[in-house]
Amino acid sequence: MNAARPAVALVAGAIFGFGLSLSGMVDPARVLGFLDIASGHWDPSLMFVLGGAVLVTVPGMMIQRGMVKPVLDRRFHLPEKTAIDAPLLFGSALFGIGWGLAGFCPGPAISALATGSLPVVLFVAAMAAGMILHDRFLSASPR
Repeated sequence: MNAARPAVALVAGAIFGFGLSLSGMVDPARVLGFLDIASGHWDPSLMFVLGGAVLVTVPGMMIQRGMVKPVLDRRFHLPEKTAIDAPLLFGSALFGIGWGLAGFCPGPAISALATGSLPVVLFVAAMAAGMILHDRFLSASPR
């Protein structure tokens, strides 16, 4: 393993977390306001976050496709499974339900741990428990 990888990962994670905090993604009320289209109090400000993410991701993906391998690894670790199947749809629905109920998805929740808020800690603990349960009981089973 390249010794620079952990340092680069730390810097990239810090930049990502700062961006999530700056954009308000770590505030569940703001996220829920974005998801609440039906109430008449919809907060569209997170559309700019999505647009900014696309503006950074698309050129990054174009650059990646022209590379033989990453700078700090021997190969790219991209998803190999591309089928849209029942487990993907079910997992996506669970993710959306959890996001709509709590106002957090994994990245912002982990970034929000810095606030020390008990609901955030409980959300991250529940999220970690769900990931562990999936790894132990679902991902090892034959499909």
